[in-house]
Amino acid sequence: MKTKCLVVDDEPLAIKVIESHIVKIPDLAIVSTCNNAVEAFNVLLKNQIDLVFLDVEMPEITGIDLLKSLKKAPAIIFTTAYRDFALDAYEHDAVDYLLKPIAFERFFKSISKYYQWKGNDDLKILGNRKSEQPGNVFIYVRSGRKIVKIFLNDILFIESLKDYVKIHSENEIIITREKISALEEKLPEDQFIRTHRSFLVAVSNIRAFTSETIEIKKHEIPIGRTYKNSVLSFLGYH
Repeated sequence: MKTKCLVVDDEPLAIKVIESHIVKIPDLAIVSTCNNAVEAFNVLLKNQIDLVFLDVEMPEITGIDLLKSLKKAPAIIFTTAYRDFALDAYEHDAVDYLLKPIAFERFFKSISKYYQWKGNDDLKILGNRKSEQPGNVFIYVRSGRKIVKIFLNDILFIESLKDYVKIHSENEIIITREKISALEEKLPEDQFIRTHRSFLVAVSNIRAFTSETIEIKKHEIPIGRTYKNSVLSFLGYH
């Protein structure tokens, strides 16, 4: 389920910047944008909002005043052009504090903090979503202490082991503790297919197949009994 976001800022350009960052992360969805705290208060009353990007300094009612007025506030990431408000932001249990102008790299770190705050370290991002070329599309996965970018057309297949998952490409193997089912949800279903409870393969890299196995480069991937009909149907083999 996507994280429902509200963006509150009295500067239209600032809203556009945050919107442009949000659309790069498929796990996030914009419910509404507001130019002042009163509009935001009404949106929060009528909608379930998970995360608010809230400008601190706004006319009449500040972002902090809005937060104080809420009985049960969603997660808050404060945005402002002034460093002086940082202490107030953290005193109100904000997830993070973003200083304008907000670069995407800093925005991404803030979203990572939100996922850690809610107890989920997994985060995905799609790049250049307007392009249909898979070489321009990527996801991010957590590998150890790093968040690693992986272009979709570099993936050969994904292998699930007991406590972790291996993402195989031609030149490297990336290990993550994310579940294979979660990765499957992130990837385009017309480009990747589950062949086995432990394997997810890139369709474009399939060199040959039988009713029991799929060949990718030098690797032989099993086709599980429960996946057999769907895999063969997908590949146009009856």
